[in-house]
Amino acid sequence: MRILVQKFGGTSLSTPDSKSRVIRHIRRELQQQFRLVVVVSAMGRHGDPYATDTLLDLALQYGAALPAREKDLLLCCGEIISAAVLCSYLCAEGIAATVLTGPQAGFITDSHYGNARILTVKAERIRKELESSEVVIVTGFQGQTESGEFTTLGRGGSDTSATALGAALRAEMVDIYTDVNGILTADPRIVEDARPLSYVSYHEICNMAQQGAKVIHPRAVEIAMQSQIPLRVRSTFTDGEGTLVTQPDTFKDAPAGIVDRYVTGVTYMDQITQIAVACNAQDGIQLKVFKSMADHDISVDFISVTPGRVLYTVFDQDSEKAVKALESLGLTPQMTKGCAKVSIIGGGINGVPGIMSKIVEALSQHEIPILQSADSNTTIWLLVRNEDMAQALRSLHSKFELHR
Repeated sequence: MRILVQKFGGTSLSTPDSKSRVIRHIRRELQQQFRLVVVVSAMGRHGDPYATDTLLDLALQYGAALPAREKDLLLCCGEIISAAVLCSYLCAEGIAATVLTGPQAGFITDSHYGNARILTVKAERIRKELESSEVVIVTGFQGQTESGEFTTLGRGGSDTSATALGAALRAEMVDIYTDVNGILTADPRIVEDARPLSYVSYHEICNMAQQGAKVIHPRAVEIAMQSQIPLRVRSTFTDGEGTLVTQPDTFKDAPAGIVDRYVTGVTYMDQITQIAVACNAQDGIQLKVFKSMADHDISVDFISVTPGRVLYTVFDQDSEKAVKALESLGLTPQMTKGCAKVSIIGGGINGVPGIMSKIVEALSQHEIPILQSADSNTTIWLLVRNEDMAQALRSLHSKFELHR
């Protein structure tokens, strides 16, 4: 049995036209003799009747008192509605289909409501259903604990559901359908000449997703990478092949030198605050700073620790809470709000002379100050002010000739 997993996001299922395109993609793969497992998200986006955020708003009308377990019960409804509606469309088209919830599809998770981790996927029920149905529709984003409680997998959870099923079923491919034609070198809303990438490695797209690119969730990529299941990121609204995500040594018909490109793309995360605390290496302040952030459930990033200073970032929404926590310890933090983290990502960065020189040159031409920087084997991070972020992305995209 040849198995292909397809995942369709909320915008792919929100209008009659988009649903007809989904049917077209399903029918095309059935003609290629695949049996399909179709993972769906809730229909639409915030404000649409059955979108996840809309369902959450229903509960928030009465305050934020809804317990986490009951909130997950509510949020599971959106995907169930979406799956049933798609099933009705397929049946009307003469395509044999059945629906399974996340628990019925075999997703067993821990009990961390709202952001559960998958422990295992028992896919026997899906295999059995595929013997009599051409398409098994699975509600994404959800599973159940070993004691039978509904759970949700957190933001991007339907992507994670799709790749986990791909791994459990040893599918030939997992296709993630979105409203863009694959993975681009930059956000096209900011960088007008951003172009789609035909091939990227698991490591490259995982870094891009972690650093702000919203095409696919990094947890989904990690599962695919561990299981060596190829991914494609495709558009619901075209018939293009999109972007293939796999190991570099398995790229087929790739342009010469694609594995050795220095930079793959540039991404960003905005609304960030930089916090600096003066300290002495022997006075224990470094420990106090990070323990205080942990005690107040504040996520820290972009960390730089020297004998005389602790430097890190938090999201703007947490900045006031972070500063108050530090001041309660008798510290005097310096805060720079309204920053953005720009990431230059590429598997060929490590060990190549001149990369940082190009970065500084690109930003200096537009008098963009670098507030902080760090690097790894595959990524260089820069902290700039929010108002400089768009120009920084355009300049770096041009400097590394990503438009070509």
